[in-house]
Amino acid sequence: MLLDVNDRASSAWRVIDTGLRRPAENFAINQALLTCHQEGASPHTLRFLRFTPSALVGFHQNVEQELRVDYCQMQHIEIQRRLTGGGALYFDETQLGWELYLDKHTLGTADMGAIASRICTAAAEGISSLGVDARFRPRNDIEVDGRKISGTGGAFDGDSILYQGTLLIEFDVERMLKVLRIPAEKLSDKAIASARERVVNLRELLGAAPRMSHVQQVMTQAFAQAFGVGFESVADMNEREQEVYAEALIEIDSPDWVYQHNRPVNEAPMLESVYRSNGGLMRACVAVDRARNHLKQVWITGDFFVSPNRLILDLEASLKDTPLNALEHNIHRFFADRPAQMLRLTPTDFINLIHLATTEVSEACTSDSASGEGR
Repeated sequence: MLLDVNDRASSAWRVIDTGLRRPAENFAINQALLTCHQEGASPHTLRFLRFTPSALVGFHQNVEQELRVDYCQMQHIEIQRRLTGGGALYFDETQLGWELYLDKHTLGTADMGAIASRICTAAAEGISSLGVDARFRPRNDIEVDGRKISGTGGAFDGDSILYQGTLLIEFDVERMLKVLRIPAEKLSDKAIASARERVVNLRELLGAAPRMSHVQQVMTQAFAQAFGVGFESVADMNEREQEVYAEALIEIDSPDWVYQHNRPVNEAPMLESVYRSNGGLMRACVAVDRARNHLKQVWITGDFFVSPNRLILDLEASLKDTPLNALEHNIHRFFADRPAQMLRLTPTDFINLIHLATTEVSEACTSDSASGEGR
């Protein structure tokens, strides 16, 4: 049965707890619920979830660049790629995930910044009812006294949105730092202590970890109040969602999915750049034809949010064999021709990112030309 927008908005929303699962299963459920919501086969939904020990990269990230793969394998920590953007994370049973599946009509906007503010403010109210002072911190975090307790992010599929977050019930900061690929010197006792100062969990704040069921209850109540709706609890996905889940799991539970944004290793020497924009940390790897002063190819990864996800793939394809002096024009033209949702990112951020990587090549070409004139 298909549900129209008005029926979904006026009827009780669904709340479902999918329990403790492997990361591939959790993300296949993401795909199933988002796809079916867009089809009209799913009601508005609040989902709670937990992960077996997992190292997760954002959709646009490079696994080898973000994670210590050897450590993850030795510790039996599964590596997976999320459907949404953002940075690398460590998940285990001590954290609670929460997700909302809604549409633009219900939210009253397609602006991801406004959506983040509304949903995170509601989530912060729920967390605060446990006895802490939780608040939304732009661009997409929830904090207590300046320390992060929940990170969030979202993705669009047509008119539907998946907005998700994780709440730290308990948290092993040292293990997280060992999972993420960061310089060895940052694994010192001092660095670990510093990391603990930036994040906080409910066990530390309350003196004891609250029951997961109680946390789910107060979060559900907070979202119900924020959106003026009631929630109906269900035990499992519907028949159509189960079908899409089975199909999605085949794709996601595979190395091709997990390692899809890793840089080819058999290409010519490449240059890299790192650029911190308002929308997050961005990385570019470029191959340049120095003789022609053309950008042969670019790979863009990082901790940021765009929709649709394939926007970055399309941008990379459009910039193949681009003259460096036409780079800025071509990037502006690309975004002018395509509708896109970007959380605090602009076309200029992509220009600056790629320019950083190509500047060295451009200067080298100019130097070579000048030397040639003098011979």
